Amino acid sequence: MSFWLIQCLNGLSHASTLFMMAAGLTLVFGVTRIVNFAHGSFFMLGALVAGSWVTQWQASWADNASTYFLAMLMGALCAALLGAFTEALLFRPLRNSPPLYPLVATFGLSLVVHDVLLWCLGPNEIFAPRFPGLKGAVQIGEDFFPQWQLLILCAGPLVWLLLHLLLTKTKWGQQVRAATQDRDMLDALGINPAPLMMGVVVLGCGLAGLAGALQLPREPANLQMDLQMVVETFVVVVMGGLGSIAGAFMASVLIGCVHAFGIHFFPQATLVLVFLTMALVLAVRPQGLMGELPGAAQRERVPSFNLGLRNQVLQLSFWILLVCLAMGVMVSGDYAQSVLEDVLIMLLFGLSLQWMMALSGWVSFGHAAYFGLGAYAAALSHVHWQFNAWLAALCGVCVSVLAAALMVRLLKRSSGVYLAMLSMAFAQVVWASASQWVNLTGGDNGLIGLTFLAETPRWVFQTLLLSLCVLSMLAFKRLVQSSFGAALQAGRDAPLRAMASGFKVGQLNAQVFFLSAALAGLAGALWAISKGAVFPSVASIAQSVDALMMVLLGGVHHVWGSLAGSVFLKGLGAEMARHFEYWRGFLGLVIMLLVVFAPEGILGTNWTQRFARKLNHEGRA
Repeated sequence: MSFWLIQCLNGLSHASTLFMMAAGLTLVFGVTRIVNFAHGSFFMLGALVAGSWVTQWQASWADNASTYFLAMLMGALCAALLGAFTEALLFRPLRNSPPLYPLVATFGLSLVVHDVLLWCLGPNEIFAPRFPGLKGAVQIGEDFFPQWQLLILCAGPLVWLLLHLLLTKTKWGQQVRAATQDRDMLDALGINPAPLMMGVVVLGCGLAGLAGALQLPREPANLQMDLQMVVETFVVVVMGGLGSIAGAFMASVLIGCVHAFGIHFFPQATLVLVFLTMALVLAVRPQGLMGELPGAAQRERVPSFNLGLRNQVLQLSFWILLVCLAMGVMVSGDYAQSVLEDVLIMLLFGLSLQWMMALSGWVSFGHAAYFGLGAYAAALSHVHWQFNAWLAALCGVCVSVLAAALMVRLLKRSSGVYLAMLSMAFAQVVWASASQWVNLTGGDNGLIGLTFLAETPRWVFQTLLLSLCVLSMLAFKRLVQSSFGAALQAGRDAPLRAMASGFKVGQLNAQVFFLSAALAGLAGALWAISKGAVFPSVASIAQSVDALMMVLLGGVHHVWGSLAGSVFLKGLGAEMARHFEYWRGFLGLVIMLLVVFAPEGILGTNWTQRFARKLNHEGRA
């Protein structure tokens, strides 16, 4: 009996941490409508700052509980101050941007925070002593439960109660709730929303920093603790229902218990269980446990497609120049060829996501699932059945399309962030399976020594890869201009009107989803062929984020958007990594500047329309 109670307490303790994170993210999203990907960075900042203070002055206050707790409050305060600067310098300029672009900007912020902390504190973990006065454990039957975890367990419900009182019993809280429902109406009533948003962001980020600092006596602080925590926080927020703090609390308890019992009974599938739980909840209630079904929201303005240069001579010259540059790289050194292959393969991967996002409006936070399945299918078919490169690539495409067929019914029932999180849940299941199914995939050791190109000259593979990229971009342009593409865009912009006109919007979206999965699977297979090895990272969240970054940075509604994004993210990133130790932070800063000053991407319509008008004027002259 004590075992079950101990596991429940472990789950509730983890749930308290998740709730403090989820409550902050829910508040920020509810008022600003910004999905803050850097929320885990505030959690990490709180833990590292508090840990640094504790370890630096450990000799003088090792037995002083109040001073130890003061260090934790300093960690939370630093996170809150960073939140204030983030709201003023990043969130405020992006207030009227499409919802995905702030996500890109906050990803850049997470890179900057990571490298700044790396520069200030170094790469080592920070081991803090246990909290004075709470170093022991409470005996429950024959088992023991740490006193500090018991304190954290109580902190979650206390935070919920305080937030409930703040939002329901104070004038500020009522304004926050009103801003969550209709921010424009609040502005029309004469209430300045700027201080309100600043206060909400500071509170949300401060809660994240406090949650990180409270973890200090139970685990070391490190620079890798942000990503896993923000992923689980997204799971809790979406599963509870966007904007619902009570739903976030219920989802935290559910995920905490699944995590605690999963570690004991299914230690090799704990992550899979967490994301399967979210997928099952969203399959039954697409709006989350306590979320509301979306109403007739105001439709966002979708820019028209930019098909590139309209002067045919310049178009032809551009293509010739592009091919010549690629051919020139092929005869250069091994490093340049490796970077070229990475850029071209990621171009295909980015195009696969761009097809789906630009034409159907479906957004995926887990498109790496199909990339990873394609890579593993190609590798396993080569290892077990000795498939050559071309048959292995075909196998990767087929497996990815089959996975898409299994997911499409579930995705049709969701939309917006819920659809994106379902796709992320599937990707995490694929990643966790690749990491933990050691007998099949090799686990973290991966599948190495693949000899796809042992008897094929490298230039043949590179020429074929370049040809596939050119054909894929031309196919995308043709798809946009076709009647099928027009029907897809009609269903994206006005689904009810399109269905009234006789279009089967769900079926059209499913078809472009299959095309997208097939191209992602092909890109994954080509990645396995190029590298001669496959690791679980091909299906990780970082890989999905890379695809999303490429599309959004290049320009979703520009035919060459994925090309510009892949060159920027992979080409420029690889070059910076050769010369700068803190290149990720610099890249993150560039990403934030691009999103703020060019919110429609590197090839956004604002720039390209001006350039196209100038070219047309010169052509007529």
